[in-house]
This record gives sequence, C-alpha cells and structure tokens, in this order.
Amino acid sequence: MFISNAMAAGEPAQAQGGGMAQIGIFLVFGLVFYFFLIRPQSKRAKEHKAMLDAIEKGDEVATNGGLLGKIVKLNENLVVLKIAENTEVVVQRGMIASTLPKGTIKSLKA
Repeated sequence: MFISNAMAAGEPAQAQGGGMAQIGIFLVFGLVFYFFLIRPQSKRAKEHKAMLDAIEKGDEVATNGGLLGKIVKLNENLVVLKIAENTEVVVQRGMIASTLPKGTIKSLKA
C-alpha cells in the first residue's frame, strides 16, 4: 500500500529527476506571488502614506467609513473633519481613504 510497485517487486529503483523541477516550480510560484500580490500592495501602501503626509488644513477628504469632510485641524495621529455646519468629527489620520478636488462637497450639497 505504501511501497511503490517497483520497490515491492525487488527491482532496482529508477532515478526520479523531480527534485530540481519541484524547486523550479516553487520559485515560479514565489515570483508570481511576489509580482501579483506583495509588490502591488506595498506600492499602494507607499502611495497612501505619501497622500496622508501631504494632507493639510482645508483639504476635502473621504474616509474609509464613507464620510466626506473638510479638514479643520490635524496633528500627527488625528484629523478633525467638518462634515456639516456646526458638526465636526475626529478620525484617525490613517482612516482617510482619499483626497477630493476642491469644491466637491459644495457641489454635492447643491
């Protein structure tokens, strides 16, 4: 059951040349994994970090939760967004998904 037919019959074992092929297959899968998953994700993370470093007071942003607002205050970790008249919310800086062109929020309200 666990012994191959060639070994059970007492015949000399044939050399199996699969060692290098298996290593090659693992290398190919590793490269595909790197180029399709790891590299694009690190590129997106780098672009997101650059966007977060570039935001400043007065920018209009969208958060991961779907809120749109104008930045009123910001520090290293937190951002205060004005989402409506007399309504401000505090969000973590990392939760900002994207910046919006100036006037986007005003055009949505009209």
